[in-house]
Amino acid sequence: MKQSEVKGLSVAELQEELGKAKRSYADLKMAHTISPLENPIQLRTLRRTVARIATELTKRQD
Repeated sequence: MKQSEVKGLSVAELQEELGKAKRSYADLKMAHTISPLENPIQLRTLRRTVARIATELTKRQD
């Protein structure tokens, strides 16, 4: 998810997306632990998406 997409979402939508992204990241990380992923760059992409969403939520709280 790009930063421009993150900025366009409401706080409720951001919280929902953050939950989905964290769940997805945890599942992917577990799958990678068991057997290597075909595309391990997905882990980095999801981790950065989680960070983008969390950062935007923090900005909006102030």
